[in-house]
Order: sequence, then C-alpha cells, then structure tokens
Amino acid sequence: MEEEDIKLIFGLKLRQIRTDKNLSLFGLSKLTGLSKSYLNEIENGKKYPKPDKIVTLSEKLDIPYDQMVSLKLDKNLAPIGEILKSKILKEIPLELFGIKESDLIDIVSNAPAKVNAFISTIIEIAQHYNFSRESFFLASVRSFQEANNNYFDNIEQKVLDFVKSYQINQGQGISSNELEEILIEEYNYTIKNDELDKHKDLDNLRSVFIPKSRSLLVASDVDESQRTFIYAKEIAYNYLEITERLYTFPWILFETFDQVLNNFYASYFAGALIIPSKNLTTKIKDIFKERTFQKDTFEHITNEFNASPESFYQRLTNILPKEFNIKNLFFLRFTHKLNDTKFHLTKELHLAHQHAPRANESDEHYCRRWVSLQVLKDLSKSSENSKFDLQISNYENEGVRYLVLSTATKDPFKENKFRSISIGLLINKQLERKIKFLKDPNIPTRNVGVTCERCAIIDCEVRQAPPKVLDRTSKNKKIAAIVKQLNDEH
Repeated sequence: MEEEDIKLIFGLKLRQIRTDKNLSLFGLSKLTGLSKSYLNEIENGKKYPKPDKIVTLSEKLDIPYDQMVSLKLDKNLAPIGEILKSKILKEIPLELFGIKESDLIDIVSNAPAKVNAFISTIIEIAQHYNFSRESFFLASVRSFQEANNNYFDNIEQKVLDFVKSYQINQGQGISSNELEEILIEEYNYTIKNDELDKHKDLDNLRSVFIPKSRSLLVASDVDESQRTFIYAKEIAYNYLEITERLYTFPWILFETFDQVLNNFYASYFAGALIIPSKNLTTKIKDIFKERTFQKDTFEHITNEFNASPESFYQRLTNILPKEFNIKNLFFLRFTHKLNDTKFHLTKELHLAHQHAPRANESDEHYCRRWVSLQVLKDLSKSSENSKFDLQISNYENEGVRYLVLSTATKDPFKENKFRSISIGLLINKQLERKIKFLKDPNIPTRNVGVTCERCAIIDCEVRQAPPKVLDRTSKNKKIAAIVKQLNDEH
C-alpha cells in the first residue's frame, strides 16, 4: 500500500477512536499534549506520526499500539480500506475528469461514515447486478465520452495531420489496401489472413496483434469495411504512439484502465479517418434541410463510406454534438438470435443526460414498440442483409419524444444472429429548427415505454409481461395516500 493510503488509514482510525470516546480535537490535544493542528493533519491523512507520538496516542486513548498501526479497519470503515487496497483509484486516470486523488482523500477524511455508506451502497449494487471490473471501466470511458460530448478535437486534428502526411484522399473513400500498405511499409507489419482459421476457439476474434513479430492476424471472413477499420485502429496505435494497448479485436483481456481508454482513442481515430467530419457534415446538412425524410439518400450515405453501420452511427454521435449542437442524443446496439424471445442491449451512450432507452440487468422486457427491436424482427424474417427504419418514439410517462433512426444487419460471424444500431435525438424546439423533416407525416409516431414491467400503455399488442413494477409503485402510492388521510383525520 502506498504511503498516502497508509496515512489516510491511520487518520481514519484515529478519528473514529476519538469520536467513539466523545473527544473533540481540542480535547484530544489536551489529553495527549499534541497540538490541535498536528492532530488535524494526522486525521486528514496529511501526516503520519512518529513512533513516540503513536505511543502517546496509544497510552492516552487506551488502545494497543499494534492496533493503532495496523492497516486493518473495523467493519464500519472496511469498504474504504478495500477500495484503497484494490488500487482502483490508481487505475482510473482521475485527471480526465478534473479530479485530483488528494481531493478524494480529503472527502474521505472529512466524512468517513458518509463516504463509507456511499461506497458500501455502490458495492452492493455492483454485486447485485454482477457489475464487473470490465463494466466499471467501460462505464468510466462512457462517462468520459459524455463529459466531452463525445468529440475529441485533438484526435480529429491528429487524423487531419495523418491524412496530409500520407497524402490520403478521404473524399474518394479509404480502402483496406491503402492502409495495409502503410502498415507494412511504415510500421513493419506482417499481415496474415489464414492463421486465425487454424484455431476454432478463436472464431469470435476478428484480429490479433502479435507485438514480438509485429504480425497482425486477421480472420479470413472479415468484409472490406471491417478490415479497413482493423487496419485504421492499428495505424492509430502507431501514429498516436500508444504502447499501453489491447491486442485483440474485439478485446477479451485487459490489465489496466489505460488499455481500455486507449482502445477507445484508437477506435475514435479509425472512425474519424474512414468517415471524414467535413464530408459527413455536408451530407447530413443536406438531409436535414429537406421537408420530407429522404430514406434512400440516408441509406446511400450510410453505405457510401467504407464503414459498417455501427461505425457510421458512432461517427454521428461525434458530429451531431460538434457541428449541429445536438447534444441530447443516445446510441444503442442491440443483438438478437433467431427465434429467441430476448433482445440484448450490448452497447449504449447517452449525451446530455440519461435518456429513456437504457440497459437494465433485472431481466425485464424491453419495449417491443422500439424501432431498434422492430428492425431486428423484420430482418430475421427477411432474406435481405440489412433493414433500416425510423420513428418518433413518444414516452408519455416521461413527457419526451425522440426521433430514432435504426439499421439492422446480420452478424457476419454468427449464423442466425442479428444486430441493430440506433441513434435517438431528443425532440425539442432546437431540433425542430435544425431538422425540417420532423413534421413529415410519413414518419410514424408510436407511444413507447422502457420495459413492459414499467409501462402504462393499455392493451399493448406486443406486451411481453404485465406491468408489475408499475402496479407495485401505484399500490404503494395509494397506501401512502390512505395513511396520509388517516393522519389528517386523527
């Protein structure tokens, strides 16, 4: 354990012992002969007393010396000790969020009981929902994205520098061959397209990088857009001089938070390289100024770039906040198996605030009225490779509406498995000014909920479960009203 943490633990223990004995700092100062300011610095984790001072504290407080210096905390403060020992605060770059570790230490020192209660609550919730270290890191990255409106000007500039340096014409679209040449000539890569096929257990991986031989193993069945994205990420790791990185795509193992964060940076670079900001902005402006939604034009744009629908929608979450000042939006990725009744929300991003469609781990049923799920069902019954649709989702209970665009595609690696990518824009006066086609009568409007268990829509034709959570809440409100009435009458 680091010295700062040892100081903090000693200070927490001293404060707890003092308060248990109903002593003020002034009283402890009189009892021990140590100055009040000195004791205050100890309790705040800023100083660790010398052995003779610990002896004095031990004798005057009637606490064994060994207990005073032990790093073991009693049950009231144990969760704080676990957090410090776990090094989780060291793994997360707090400076990204404008937080200093010393600030956290001061908070813990000044209100240990309250902080302990908060940490215990977080741990209990995490355990209840099986919240893993991986989930925690991913949530931290999402928070970082949200705090920056998912736009990172420094990476955008790095992409422009790279394009200029390597004389790449983004306007004509970038091919995997072009990027492969750079990896081989500039970064001494060896590309192998048949190695992964020899290992059945690696069938879920699209690429593996072997740093020792600088070999990039790519699955033979990846399509052109996936291969281009893989190459673009590898270029990002090298051009951005990232050493703390992940070696598989999709990633399966990680050791530090920096690896997870750098994976995001590399993915962002790849998206910005393949889908140039200026080009996409111009095309989206053209769509927004039309009085009716030009479905064919939008689908053409999604296919115009050498990118998957997911990369395209992800890029929209960068461009819309920056170039159009549309920050109230969400991004969702659902997966679905043929003949399965479950839909799984595997990726999400919420800018500005937590929007209505969000992941739940309580085994509830997502609203089947969402266009995100409808396109999945439509594609599973179709021989087509993709399905696109849009709708205005009206959340009556929450008093909000969203314009939601969604594209479903077949999973290229798993038979009878599908995924949908969606972006939702909160409809307000600002959006109505920016998007002229919002009043297009051909865009369907549907009343939706979040999950069936919390939905008040009566006689829903696609309901999967009764609104038990809503019923329970309603019942509790009635009970509370009756109790209040009884109190008023008596």
